[in-house]
Amino acid sequence: MEKLVIIPTYNEKDNIRQIIGAVFSLQQDFHILIVDDGSPDGTGGIVKELQAQHPGQLFLEERKGKLGLGTAYIHGFKWALARQYQYIFEMDADFSHNPQDLVRLHDACAYKGADVAVGSRYVKGGKTENWPWDRAVLSYGASVYVRLVTWMPVKDATAGFVCYKRAVLEKIELDRIQFVGYAFQIEMKFTAWKLGFKIAEVPITFIDRKEGYSKMSKGIVKEGILGVLKIQWQSLFGK
Repeated sequence: MEKLVIIPTYNEKDNIRQIIGAVFSLQQDFHILIVDDGSPDGTGGIVKELQAQHPGQLFLEERKGKLGLGTAYIHGFKWALARQYQYIFEMDADFSHNPQDLVRLHDACAYKGADVAVGSRYVKGGKTENWPWDRAVLSYGASVYVRLVTWMPVKDATAGFVCYKRAVLEKIELDRIQFVGYAFQIEMKFTAWKLGFKIAEVPITFIDRKEGYSKMSKGIVKEGILGVLKIQWQSLFGK
């Protein structure tokens, strides 16, 4: 048990079977943990059906209600640490993240000295596809804003395609992570950086989802804007 891919889900029945198949087709000994927030569309039931085909490799944690992306990942991180996984990944269910890039993220941590590997849209070689212009402007603007406020040397701080070495998640006080949306991703990277861990960005192509619906909301954007200010304020002046 070395590599675990955590995939949070809410109403992903159109994607879940395919994304699980794509990860296992890599034949790189990845295990998968689905953290499903009580999807009313039956996502959890599909995962249970597939578990029979992948015993000891595919796991499901079901939560009651939509509790937020950040809390889903924290749940998954604790689950992974309790089971001694060495490399823990975050990935979306909707194919906006190419499963084949999991190997590159792993290699950055396993062989190239990174403690955290970020699948980045905004380093050389990274890009986005099929995004509406307003979403692209919002995302890139957010990345610039985060660097200006936090001084963190990460160009894609809101990225949700990440590999963490076990040591990083052991050192971070997961119960003190405050945010659940965009700001969760920023807070995790910022905390790792402040603890002295090395963050590397691996260029990826981010492709807008083809099935299902985006979970982006005004509340998540607001949390990102205000959360970044709070993260830096607390860093500078203490909690």
